[in-house]
Amino acid sequence: MIYALDSNIISYLFKGDPVVYDNNDLAMADGGLCVIPRVVYYGIRRGPILSGATKKAVPFDSIYRKHGVEGMPTSVWNEAAMQHADLSKQGRLVVDADLLIGAFCVVNGYTLVTNNQKHFENISDIQLVNRIERPCGK
Repeated sequence: MIYALDSNIISYLFKGDPVVYDNNDLAMADGGLCVIPRVVYYGIRRGPILSGATKKAVPFDSIYRKHGVEGMPTSVWNEAAMQHADLSKQGRLVVDADLLIGAFCVVNGYTLVTNNQKHFENISDIQLVNRIERPCGK
């Protein structure tokens, strides 16, 4: 199974949260792979740059090198546009960054690891897991 990490999960990894680290390690030990969508990379990377806190970038560098950053081909942008249109017709709005993360997961068949399920629950065909609540695959 391939998991995509949302920015809030990376923040927990930054802070050394033992539950997230243990569940992340369990997923990888069980043959899973974790990746970081490029839009999440952007969202995390811009904070330390903006604040001038270059020391905060060091833990993130090790996380993204461990898991890798994946791009977003045109198919992801098309999926996001279709999801946006469908959700807009239903009167349900999703923030663009979350819509892109969700579309990335849907197109690639990845499971999104997030502690913000409400941000993604209206996206069609998305698979979600919360590593704060329970171990992966349990």
